[in-house]
Amino acid sequence: MGATRHQATWRQALARPGFRWRALVTAPALLAVVALLAHFVRWVERRPGAILPDPLLARLAPRDLTWVTFGLIYAGIVWALLLVARRPRLLVAGAQAYVILALVRMAVMWATPLDPPPGMIRLEDPLVQGLGGASQALTRDLFFSGHTSTLFLLSLVVPGRGQRILFTLAAAAVGVLLLVQHVHYTVDVLAAPFFAYGAWRLAQALWRGEDAPGD
Repeated sequence: MGATRHQATWRQALARPGFRWRALVTAPALLAVVALLAHFVRWVERRPGAILPDPLLARLAPRDLTWVTFGLIYAGIVWALLLVARRPRLLVAGAQAYVILALVRMAVMWATPLDPPPGMIRLEDPLVQGLGGASQALTRDLFFSGHTSTLFLLSLVVPGRGQRILFTLAAAAVGVLLLVQHVHYTVDVLAAPFFAYGAWRLAQALWRGEDAPGD
């Protein structure tokens, strides 16, 4: 019964020309920006940059918290997809917001060449490693934190006040974990929610003339 209801929701959404063209444009745009970001961060990795003074990191002894960090990230992404799968407008708007966020992040990284914080413990994706893939641990994709901004963006996209609070706490936890591992400077983490919020508002503005996606 639930699956049938979800299918009906999607059929109704796709029957609307406005939603249909948005979905058809958003899907390839998302794939393209993900591919572009993968190439861009490899270029950033070859570029030297500045080391920022960071009093907070200077007080934190680096610890490897990779598994906890990625556990929160992957659990958050999967849970968010389950929550919005039955809400076509939220799903498409969330994808559009991520495209905007990734493009802005590439522009900001291009403008702010940075070297990794002293004492950084590389953050290597355990899922890629477990599947036998050869992943390149990135160290210079710094300002602003992609992991923190993505989880905070999800906190804006998911329906329900309780879910939003949960995702906000998860984003904050990931930010703290990244700092403890010295993966990011403090400013990288603190700036991330502001960029995510801006990306979400821009994505909502794309729906002008229709009700903005939301609860």
